[in-house]
Amino acid sequence: MAINLRTTAAQHEDRIRALRHELHRYPELGLDLPRTQSRVLDELADLGLEITTGTDTTSIVAVLRGGARAEQDAPVVLLRADMDALAVDEQNDLPYRSQVPGVMHACGHDLHTAMLAGAARVLAEHRDALRGDVVFMFQPGEEMHDGAAVMIREGVLNAAGRRPDAAYGMHVFASGVPLGKFVSRSGPMLAAADGLRVNVVGRGGHASRPQDAVDPVPIACEMVLALQSFVTRRFDVFDPLVCTVGAIAAGDLAAPNAIPSIARFAASVRFWSPETRERFHGEVDRLLEGIAAAHGASVEVEHVTGYPATITDASETEFVAATVGEVFGEDRFEFLPQPFAGSEDFSHVLAEIPGSFIGLGATPADVGPTTAAFNHSPEARYADEALVDGTTLYAEIAMRRLAQLAG
Repeated sequence: MAINLRTTAAQHEDRIRALRHELHRYPELGLDLPRTQSRVLDELADLGLEITTGTDTTSIVAVLRGGARAEQDAPVVLLRADMDALAVDEQNDLPYRSQVPGVMHACGHDLHTAMLAGAARVLAEHRDALRGDVVFMFQPGEEMHDGAAVMIREGVLNAAGRRPDAAYGMHVFASGVPLGKFVSRSGPMLAAADGLRVNVVGRGGHASRPQDAVDPVPIACEMVLALQSFVTRRFDVFDPLVCTVGAIAAGDLAAPNAIPSIARFAASVRFWSPETRERFHGEVDRLLEGIAAAHGASVEVEHVTGYPATITDASETEFVAATVGEVFGEDRFEFLPQPFAGSEDFSHVLAEIPGSFIGLGATPADVGPTTAAFNHSPEARYADEALVDGTTLYAEIAMRRLAQLAG
């Protein structure tokens, strides 16, 4: 008789939801998530997994050995969930709203963690049918802390004794994707994300005599505008980049009669190809230095390397689409026509292991996907109804892919 993992996941719905709500109430930031780690370890304790924890981060790696695996060279599939929250003050009136001021699971990582823990339980109950091993990667520090790179350095890709044959990650969306819809695409799925930090150094003075100073404020403003023209006039529209200046500071609001000596701004830069990424960083200094020199100022430019682009494997993404179609129905999966401009450190895993990254709509039923608050908003909400579907897909792609690899 065929195994119905969706039915098994539904039997654990209350447990999965309770874990998600507890994690949402007590969110933690960055690479150090002691309470989250402890709660997930409790959830996994009775499943008979081989569990290790990180040394440089509060990560968890759990290996499930399949009961139907071959004695030698059994295939391995990796499943990943990120666990950290954001420095956002929640504005929702929920019974499980964040109890930590200024910290919130605004990006849905509480759902990811609960779904992966649920999948571990589902697969452990059916371990006798597993034809290989599953690595469960519970990762801190996705939000700007590069936790995936830390876990790779600590050995997550060798946790089962050999490198995984395939790797899959999942991410929920608070809006933009209808509830229960799975989305992905082959090739570039998410952008690379780098940063610029710029100091424009002039010469301070009195506001009444700007000719005696070198005012860095209009120079910085000129640079910000020049970056927009630089992007649209120097780069191919079919190999795009996005440059957004998200912070600018100079002087003192209490002393507008003083010309400051330094103006600062910072930008987030998104790319989809390594060629465009390399060219931008190679040419932007010359642009900013030229503007500064034209005004008798100088400029200091710091390049901040972020996550690489998230590139999915075409065959693995087709496999995910086929699995969704068979388990949930053909209408439940959609191939995205364009990549997202967000970024993900799961890109490090996909750079080494063929796999895919899947989006799951978790828009609450009382709001539409076009009007709901998006991920990272203090008003972002995620529907619990997505939990069983996410748990099911994690478990299904692991069991089915291991069967293919062993076949």
